[in-house]
Amino acid sequence: MKSTPLSLIAGTVALAAVTGFAAFNAPGDTAPAKAAAASRLPVERSSLLCPAPSDSELAETAYTSFTPAGKGASGESAAALKQTLPAPADGTTDAGTTDKTDRTEKADDAKAAKAAEAAKKKAEKPVLALKEAGKPVTAEANGADAPALVGTATGALAPGWSTQQTTSVSVGTTRGLLGVSCTAPDTEFWFPGVSTAAKAQDYIHLTNPDDSAAVVDIQLFGPEGDLKADVGDGIAVPGRSSVAMLLSTLTEEAVDGVTAHVTTRSGRVGAVVRGATEDTGSDWLTASADPAATVVMPGIPADATSVQLIAFAPGDDDADLKVQLVGKTATFSPAGNDTLHIKSGMTASVDLKNVTRKEPGSLRLTPSEGDRSTPIVAALRVVRGTGSGQEIAYIPATRPVGARASVADNRSKGSTLSLVAPGATAQVKVTASAGSEGGEQTVKSYTVKGGTTLAFTPPVPAGLKGSYALTVETESGGPVYAARTLALPDDGVQMFTVQTLPDDRGTVEVPAAVQDLTVLDD
Repeated sequence: MKSTPLSLIAGTVALAAVTGFAAFNAPGDTAPAKAAAASRLPVERSSLLCPAPSDSELAETAYTSFTPAGKGASGESAAALKQTLPAPADGTTDAGTTDKTDRTEKADDAKAAKAAEAAKKKAEKPVLALKEAGKPVTAEANGADAPALVGTATGALAPGWSTQQTTSVSVGTTRGLLGVSCTAPDTEFWFPGVSTAAKAQDYIHLTNPDDSAAVVDIQLFGPEGDLKADVGDGIAVPGRSSVAMLLSTLTEEAVDGVTAHVTTRSGRVGAVVRGATEDTGSDWLTASADPAATVVMPGIPADATSVQLIAFAPGDDDADLKVQLVGKTATFSPAGNDTLHIKSGMTASVDLKNVTRKEPGSLRLTPSEGDRSTPIVAALRVVRGTGSGQEIAYIPATRPVGARASVADNRSKGSTLSLVAPGATAQVKVTASAGSEGGEQTVKSYTVKGGTTLAFTPPVPAGLKGSYALTVETESGGPVYAARTLALPDDGVQMFTVQTLPDDRGTVEVPAAVQDLTVLDD
């Protein structure tokens, strides 16, 4: 007999670092191989998708890309965002005909082909390219023609890579400060808090990072259940392209307080919603964290004049929840709104008004009965200001900070960092990166007492020039949730945007093999 060693361990480690999952068996085994204590390795590849910023000619958009300094993957490193391709025009022509109309169509087709080729070449040039970890880079795009972006980071720039898109629009229905942390592609998203009402202009943006087309289904759920949708099934998103759809065109039912469920039949997409009304302006709503029995929405501004909770139970069971505000000094239930009942398949909304009462806070939903846990998704619709000075932002339920989370595009003024420890007291390290145009990073540690929200002006890099990124790391204690508020008031309007900071998933758990993987050949 002779033995031939199999080089499976290295391959498995590489697979895990790229995909986040790895498992292997010895030849002939049917049960999973036993593993020793797992180790964590930095991911080797990350993808991000940014929606088209605005349809306003007055829009001014800033992009900021950042990877936190730290131990990264080995090999060549790169991180760049590029333009998506225009969606191909519908219709075809008959190459065998020769009449004047067809000649005109052929000429139009030739122009379209030439334009498509030019767009393809333009899309190959990076809009934003990151060169090193620990220092953000920025780019600008103004007007209504700024496209959606798709990007990939590899090597040492992949772990924790993030990009912030911040757009300012001074007038119109889409006025406001619209901020979004560009998202990773996925196959399922939940958006509680959208609207199909006549006063709303809520667009869902679907961006496909891959070369092949993706097929998407959108289902809408209102206070009475499933809305009759006319066009929500089988939406094609061409490869490396982006599609925006007005949600009110998917159904004849005009309803406020709706949950949108986005799934893909094939492929994967990035999905975000741009919500807008004439009264309160606009901002981006990112997807809620995956359905869970307990959810946290961090970072309600102290001066919020209106807070609306929207929640949905996607399973077969109703949800009975305890509503709690995690405030500056303690956790308590809002008077008159201490519980919430959500019927299965129906969206529930609660007007919490000015629940924070001039103090910063975060909202937590937990099962009313400890032995009954029904998964839910949730988000907050938050308004600052009054009258014509109102401005809206959204806070979806989010994952904890975990080991590390970052948010880019912080300015010398206007940023507020909110940290909430709903359980045990936690120790947190906050790093302010070097500035995009100069400055040295600053590091500070904070204690977040259990059952409280700590909101503060974050540290600013010494000698800051340009914008900078914030990185939050949990050092000890219970789980911490975080959000960053960026406020840029404009002519009496309290323009602001809120981004949550979920774990960046910059590392992946890789099992250590303990089984002999040698194959014995006769």
